[in-house]
Amino acid sequence: MFSPYIHKNQFYIFISLPHFPTIRSDPFLLFFLFIHHFPHLSIFPKTRKKQHHNTTMGKGGSLSDNVIKNIILSYTYVCIWIFLSFTVIVYNKYILDKKLYNWPFPISLTMIHMSFCATLAFLLIKVFKFVEPVSMSRELYLSSAVPIGALYSLSLWLSNSAYIYLSVSFIQMLKALMPVAVYSIGVLFKKETFKTDTMVNMISISFGVAIAAYGEARFDSWGVMLQLGAVAFEATRLVMIQILLTSKGITLNPITSLYYVAPCCLVFLLVPWIFVEYPVLKDTSSFDFDFIIFGTNSFCAFALNLAVFLLVGKTSALTMNVAGVVKDWLLIAFSWSVIKDTVTPINLFGYGVAFLGVAYYNHAKLQALKAKEAEKKVGQADEEGERLIEERQGEGSVK
Repeated sequence: MFSPYIHKNQFYIFISLPHFPTIRSDPFLLFFLFIHHFPHLSIFPKTRKKQHHNTTMGKGGSLSDNVIKNIILSYTYVCIWIFLSFTVIVYNKYILDKKLYNWPFPISLTMIHMSFCATLAFLLIKVFKFVEPVSMSRELYLSSAVPIGALYSLSLWLSNSAYIYLSVSFIQMLKALMPVAVYSIGVLFKKETFKTDTMVNMISISFGVAIAAYGEARFDSWGVMLQLGAVAFEATRLVMIQILLTSKGITLNPITSLYYVAPCCLVFLLVPWIFVEYPVLKDTSSFDFDFIIFGTNSFCAFALNLAVFLLVGKTSALTMNVAGVVKDWLLIAFSWSVIKDTVTPINLFGYGVAFLGVAYYNHAKLQALKAKEAEKKVGQADEEGERLIEERQGEGSVK
């Protein structure tokens, strides 16, 4: 993995990570792997003039300025993502809750978000050329993007509706059921293999959420049904992305996803909006559009998608999962301390059980992914290692 090499009185370390692209793309994991393999080497030079080199490791085995900058930049992206995700959730709760801003129209709010995000995604892709578009035929769009858009619209509608009836802390606890839903639906559609130990873990997560629900002071059956429905539709959407897009070699980042999916969501939400919310909005003063509130709220929603785009590009899914756990606990603490939602010890105990189950599931998935990638590489030549050896031999022959 780490190969030392001395050339012209300089000490270099070549890094070969062909078997684990997750590690290779994540400066967090790369940093700790280096510390593990070379604990005796200095990370920061004691006294040294500015050096001009482009290697990953410099003299004395210290990390280069580029790697340190990447680590700092990655932590910055993580903090930005946590802040924006936190802000969008609390902002939506503020708008929809009848005791706060008192604008309980989740379909309308979701449509505002989709309109704003679709417009900005179009500008980033078609006008400013910030993101490369994905080639997609009309037939593929109708057969793949449209069903995914329908599921996404239902997920957003129901999840936003739940904020009217449930506390922010309890909603985060119910969201712990997402791995259970994704795994179960994946098994149903044969995208996941049924394993007894995994199912036992899913049951433990469900048991923890059930305990948290039992201890909820403001339990609302209708709100719980809405949130569970949102989890089910979102899990189905994630599985359908694998079946309809990923299996066909199409990968959408958050910006291109909004470009293709947001217009579909807008169309699908328009039908229930006409019959459910439009008559109420028409007969009340709530129809007045507050540009400051809804403009900043929509901008935060779009900025969150942009932050996901940057975060995934700089780190990995593992880092994002860890950041998600930190965000959930921060939301629970904020809900209890600022919004004054009641969080009982039974709530925390149940969520703690579910949290341990989710953490074990993520760890098991990562280990399985590493083992699968390593198995595929058995018996194959390490191209990156060979390239580095050839470079060293070439430099040696020049000498």
